[in-house]
Amino acid sequence: MENYETLVAFVVNVLLVLVLGWYLITNLQWYDYKLSRVILKHHKAHWHLIYFIIPFFAYYTTGKFFTIFFIFAVLPAIYLWHKKLDKKLVLTWRVKRFLILLISLVLFQNILCTLKDGCAIYGVFMPLAVAYVGSTLIEKYLFAVYTKQAKDKLKSMQNLQIITITGSYGKTSIKNFVAQILASKFKVYATPRSVNTIGGLVADVNNNLTEDTQIYVTEAGARESGDIYTITKFLEPQTVVVGRVGEAHIEYFKSLQNIIATKLEIMQSPRVENAYIHTSVTDEPHEKVTFFGDGLENVVANLSGIDFEINLDGEMLKLHTDILGEFQTMNIAVAVKIAKQFGMSNEEIIKAVASLEPVEHRLQKIEAGGKIIIDDGYNGNIDGMLEGVRLCSLHSGNKVIVTPGLVESSDELNLQLIEAINKVFDTVIVTGSLNADLFDKNLDVKQKFMLSDKSKLVDLLANQTKAGDIILFANDAPNFI
Repeated sequence: MENYETLVAFVVNVLLVLVLGWYLITNLQWYDYKLSRVILKHHKAHWHLIYFIIPFFAYYTTGKFFTIFFIFAVLPAIYLWHKKLDKKLVLTWRVKRFLILLISLVLFQNILCTLKDGCAIYGVFMPLAVAYVGSTLIEKYLFAVYTKQAKDKLKSMQNLQIITITGSYGKTSIKNFVAQILASKFKVYATPRSVNTIGGLVADVNNNLTEDTQIYVTEAGARESGDIYTITKFLEPQTVVVGRVGEAHIEYFKSLQNIIATKLEIMQSPRVENAYIHTSVTDEPHEKVTFFGDGLENVVANLSGIDFEINLDGEMLKLHTDILGEFQTMNIAVAVKIAKQFGMSNEEIIKAVASLEPVEHRLQKIEAGGKIIIDDGYNGNIDGMLEGVRLCSLHSGNKVIVTPGLVESSDELNLQLIEAINKVFDTVIVTGSLNADLFDKNLDVKQKFMLSDKSKLVDLLANQTKAGDIILFANDAPNFI
């Protein structure tokens, strides 16, 4: 009987540590593996209480009853939590190393404890803490090795031109427009999706950048001061772009001035030859800086695309693109200026702009089942979302918007969005709980639905929309936000 109880205690302890470790590493992956952000910046901090703190303390306080609590409460709760996540844990090598280390530590602890027969209860904190600290040290060492390897690779590609783009809004759009236009004449490679951290860039250089690449187009993101400098020091780009700057991630930077200062760290590249800076950032002249954001004329932006004119070296270019969104004109404009810098002719530029393809999930127009779908799921800034609303206002049929509102932003900007939505849309579906109360209180439309669980969204849209409707997906925050 005693051996049976020991075995049960052994197994329950191992499973509890793995459950808590799984929860911990999932949250760390969401928040760039920074424990301080998991603890202080989590959008649903009550999850920590339910899925980590209560099971942890219950293990030490409920005695022999914990096994029952674990089997019938903790395991079902963590299973349902994981099942409902729309951004589940990705089993990268970093995650695998953490889990392997955690399993090794808890098994070593428990076997040693059992053999010595001196443990009243197996530990939980020790394997978790040591696995976290050990994993962090291992990753720092490996990252230093990978970074040097990537840096050496970049240095060996002596003729490689590197373009790096930062800003609060539009980084990925500018990157894709620059890459598509230049690719009509050069061998171009751009970082995939929204890869914009130092870790992502190091991995991209090591794994994806080919030796025959002529132009490498990258983007740089930031959550704190110094992030852009770190990326700039690694890449040392010759061409840099600072797009529009606003109060995105204001809770991390505390002020717009801090955001601007962080974005301008990109100017510290020792090889910078040409810099393109949006007029919202600074108007301070510099011999290497070309400002953009103004100077566009005769702009017509509707659901068929954009027509506009740009003054390029004294000549007015008439451009057309199927890309949606008037705000994209300034992003295309800076891409055009960079193309000119690389020696492309006006005719080549006009042709390349006309063939631009939309960036996935950024005002991407899709027609299905007689419905027009505007997928703007990756857009999280007020100007972009307001442009999506304006485009939908041009449609004569029923108008539906699906949105969590603005994330990592202010109530004032969300109220501005709500005011615009009230003027245009017939049906509003609010996803997530972050802004639910604010929207519920201030929406004034024919129909509104508050969805805390996005798994019900498909059925709701099937029941509430029909052929001839336009549906705007404006921002798509994961449900841990």
